[in-house]
Amino acid sequence: MPHTDTPGTEAAPASRLRWWTELPLILLVYACYSAGRLLARGDVSGAVDNGLTILRFEKALYLNFEHPLNRLFTREAWIGIPADFWYASLHYLVTPAVLVWLFRSRAVRYRAARTWLMTSTLIGLIGFTLLPTCPPRLLDASHGFVDTMAQYSSYGWWGGAASAPRGMGNMTNQYAAMPSLHVGWSLWCGVMLWRFGGTRLTKVAAVAYPLITTIVVMGTANHYFLDAVAGAAVMGAGLLLAPLVMRTADRAKARFVRPAPVAAGAPAGLAAALPATSPAGSAAASPAAGSSIVSAGCQTSAGERIPRQRESRLGAGAEPGASPKDAGDGAPAAAR
Repeated sequence: MPHTDTPGTEAAPASRLRWWTELPLILLVYACYSAGRLLARGDVSGAVDNGLTILRFEKALYLNFEHPLNRLFTREAWIGIPADFWYASLHYLVTPAVLVWLFRSRAVRYRAARTWLMTSTLIGLIGFTLLPTCPPRLLDASHGFVDTMAQYSSYGWWGGAASAPRGMGNMTNQYAAMPSLHVGWSLWCGVMLWRFGGTRLTKVAAVAYPLITTIVVMGTANHYFLDAVAGAAVMGAGLLLAPLVMRTADRAKARFVRPAPVAAGAPAGLAAALPATSPAGSAAASPAAGSSIVSAGCQTSAGERIPRQRESRLGAGAEPGASPKDAGDGAPAAAR
């Protein structure tokens, strides 16, 4: 029985994936994700209300870890500046690097892993659309948050619009805080590194990367704690839906893409594996098909059975002193 893995990460089918078909697919999904963020900017007042609702809910449950982390990042530049670089860059570097690594060294797992990531990303886009949320850094200063990306912008390429380069803040949706795909994508990377890395260093990175990313998104005031929880939940939903997405894609491919016919002059091994048929559709017979021995050489064309020990002698011709009937039986055996 073939080995089965966790749903959503099972082995890919035998068909080989090509990078020149994978790259446009990934770029298309990312373009849809980016365009969807822009189109789903939502009402600013509604986004602020949603952000304040999350903050009040966290305070009621004593889950507002953002305040102490943000104060630490604001006060200690040696923590805040690396955290800003982490937030502004690794999200866009580590995830593609893990995808390329899986494609090159774990190809049999790549399709399921890629489908999981893309499915979760599209679910996150639905969250941005239905629940535009103001991040902590854009709330009124009375709520006690400092935008560290703006505070330390002179050290990096970003301005005051999150991780967007200076002058490009209007090209991003700054109210796409719920869920946090920074956390979601880092969790996906961690699972891939843990399962397929194989070394102690990759195991450490698998745990450290999503954990540090979760701390960074809160300390830089870009996300609430519940945004991070929602990012992990989105990845869980994508993991459960990935097998269904792959089966649907396979059915669509089988329906609309016909396999190429076997060309004339195919290799002899392939031709031998195919059943030979006569023009009438019946199985092709040998020249002596009408009298050949069947069932392991134990039955003649007349339906008579003969002992196995006589088969080898009949194959060389009629034995000396054999009856005319025995001599006639030898011909089919020899033909065989």
